[in-house]
Amino acid sequence: MPTRRMDMRQVRETARRAGIAESTMRDMVKRFDLAGLTWPLATELGTAELEAKLYGAAGVKAGRRRLPAPDWASVHRELKRKHVTLQTLWEEYIEAHPDGYRYSRYCDLYRGWEGRLPVTMRQTHLAGDKLFVDYAGDKLGVMVDRRTGEMRDTHIFVAVMGASSLSFACATWSETLADWTDAHVQAFAAFGGAPRLLVPDNAKVAVIKACLYDPQVNRSYTEMARHYGTTCLPTRPRKPRDKAKVENCVGTVERWLFGRLRNQIFYSLAELNAAIAALIARLNDDRVLRQFGRTRRQLFEELDAPLLVPLPAEPYVYAEWQMRRVGLDYLVEVAHHLYSVPHRYARQPVEARLTARTLEIFMGGERIAVHMRGSGNGRHTTLPEHMPSSHRRFADWTLEKILAESGRVGHCAQLLCEKILEDRPHPEQGFRSCMGILSLEKRFGAARLEAAALRALEIGARNYPSLKSILEKGLDGQPLGPKDSDHQPIDHGNIRGPGYYH
Repeated sequence: MPTRRMDMRQVRETARRAGIAESTMRDMVKRFDLAGLTWPLATELGTAELEAKLYGAAGVKAGRRRLPAPDWASVHRELKRKHVTLQTLWEEYIEAHPDGYRYSRYCDLYRGWEGRLPVTMRQTHLAGDKLFVDYAGDKLGVMVDRRTGEMRDTHIFVAVMGASSLSFACATWSETLADWTDAHVQAFAAFGGAPRLLVPDNAKVAVIKACLYDPQVNRSYTEMARHYGTTCLPTRPRKPRDKAKVENCVGTVERWLFGRLRNQIFYSLAELNAAIAALIARLNDDRVLRQFGRTRRQLFEELDAPLLVPLPAEPYVYAEWQMRRVGLDYLVEVAHHLYSVPHRYARQPVEARLTARTLEIFMGGERIAVHMRGSGNGRHTTLPEHMPSSHRRFADWTLEKILAESGRVGHCAQLLCEKILEDRPHPEQGFRSCMGILSLEKRFGAARLEAAALRALEIGARNYPSLKSILEKGLDGQPLGPKDSDHQPIDHGNIRGPGYYH
């Protein structure tokens, strides 16, 4: 039935008396007619019933049925999955509701719902794709000296998954590369996998040189990412919205942690991290995100977890890289300790990779040496295979080995070597002389060498040429001459004097 037209004079007069706009008055009259009401109103009609009759069908045109509304939060959540589009979700919706919205209206309604989300939530983050990382601005203290009450600040590392907003936090002593890398390793372990992309800001710990097109990422940080099958893409310089996800998470973590821990005293970093882990678990498992109707943990298990890169068999071990040059003695100084490389690389520039336990030396991308880390103070670690053959012949000889080899020849030979080593200012100065004496065994035999050593001890000879002369002239088998008998005999338990034969 067509709506009854009103006299404009009546409309103007009624609107003037009521103090409302003419358009509002016309709309009120239309609603009054559509509701089937009559004037004067029935006395039993209450205010709530009158409002329901006038505005209960607001937004629905006359003769139109109300269409089934999709769950826009679920639609928004599903769009984070790989290869899922609005077209796919509309087709599923229309299968369940054949009389539902057409595709164009479906898209319009979703865009309108999405536009009411916070600005930082409008970024599209695919499941398992990005992990945003940063340090919180505020710090938590740890008491390092109970006697004096001295406190030390700790830095709070924060990581958040792009799709599910699952959060991670831990405390580190500093924001250096070692602590930064270790915090990533802990985050990957907590998530049970690694994302396809790490998104830090342009802090020096991660980025050597910030650039819009080709940022230079720290080599150790890149190596860590490669170990976990991921990569690093820093945000654009001076574009904080590129990491709005972690900025929002940092604020959430600070409000969630700092207020609850403000009255607690921690005496170790491990104790603080245990408290942080318990609170973060509550944040992820108990709090429901209003936009999605799920907790962070539920979203993570549904979206991110199936698409994370599996963790490697062994966690990443932090390593530093240093440029060095090999010395003339084919030794490289790293952290106040000298390490050998093959002698053919003397004077060449090399790269040293240091971990807590090992040192690797590279040249042109090829590893040329590997050592266990040694202590500093100018000491050196030299491997025999790195030495030239002329050096290797003497390198294996030690004081213990010389005494053992000379003892195998005989007591006199051992005593002679002991005397030679004692006569030198430093024992190593007598190594070569002893080695020369022991080498005479191949030429003259052990028995003659032992007899020559006895004669050398009796006449006071203390060097290789004297012993060689005794053997070559055959004096080892002859009794001492008148001149030789003038020497005082040596009193030693291993030497048989004249009284032995009586």
